Amino acid sequence: MTSIIDFYNHELDVADNFASKAFDRMRQDGIPPVPQNFEVLYVYYANVNPKLRDEINEILLDQPKITERDCKDLYEKYLNSGHERETYQRAGDQINSTLHHVSDLMQNVKDTTQKFTGSLQEASGKLENIDVSDDVKSVLNFISSETNNMMKYNQDLEQRLDQSSAMMAELKRDMERIRQQAITDGLTGLANRKAFDEQIGRILRECKRDNMIFSLIMIDIDHFKSFNDKYGHQVGDQVLRLVAMTLVNEVKGQDMAARYGGEEFAIILPDTNENAARAVAENLRKAVEKKEVINRATGDNLGQITVSLGVAQFYGGSEVTEDLIRRADMALYSSKNKGRNQVSVAPSPHEMNK
Repeated sequence: MTSIIDFYNHELDVADNFASKAFDRMRQDGIPPVPQNFEVLYVYYANVNPKLRDEINEILLDQPKITERDCKDLYEKYLNSGHERETYQRAGDQINSTLHHVSDLMQNVKDTTQKFTGSLQEASGKLENIDVSDDVKSVLNFISSETNNMMKYNQDLEQRLDQSSAMMAELKRDMERIRQQAITDGLTGLANRKAFDEQIGRILRECKRDNMIFSLIMIDIDHFKSFNDKYGHQVGDQVLRLVAMTLVNEVKGQDMAARYGGEEFAIILPDTNENAARAVAENLRKAVEKKEVINRATGDNLGQITVSLGVAQFYGGSEVTEDLIRRADMALYSSKNKGRNQVSVAPSPHEMNK
């Protein structure tokens, strides 16, 4: 069975043809050049989704143009099903890659036409100064006329390429924005749970392959529910953003800080053992402890907040992601049980099995 991702796996010249038709249709019908609209029309011209193709053909029998609303309905109906969301995201990555190639190709064509136009203009100027017979002049005048026609065509082509390039640039910006939105927590600006799951899975596989280590820190805001209930959700959101900002300021380089869920955060520390991870966690704990929460609505000082942290190192072997997260969570709850506002380190899998 052909997967959705195969639908977009076209050679550059073929993809260029489909993309050009999609852009022309968007321009012709006045459809905004956003990624969803482009994907609907790309799929239509690529003829890889018969149901979508047939429905568009039926629409065009009843009306002269495809509307923005039509594109939205078609996208939701055929290209945005929940159980294939990740597959379509990979397809979107491939379309984005195609857009980069097509954009480069357009620029090359534009550069070539500009150079050719310059050569034609130079040749045309020279022809006017040559003293030859009437027959030769007639031929030269014909060549000059055709040269002028070609220059006009090239100028029109350059304008179209400029329009298409601008469309491509806008579409690529939209694609990147959507990509970032898909992996970012809207409230805190940190990586979201989906991005965290993908990153920790990737790093764990790499560490197993290369016999490397890494560490995970799980963080929970102490007494957050009571704080949230007492002062309201807006202040609670303010606290979440404050902790997130502290993590961003303290975590550097290739380390990833993510919102794991609710008031819980996670930090992935590649190539870091538990001792170094514990030091990072302790710095984070102290940095949060120094912060004071000010109610923005009233200006009241609501006091300090604290966090509890659990550290676990990946040692290799047969341990999977869920096991590592479970050990870090156990260390986190150990910190809470011992009085909160502290760091605990999880025992290794070997020590746990003794």
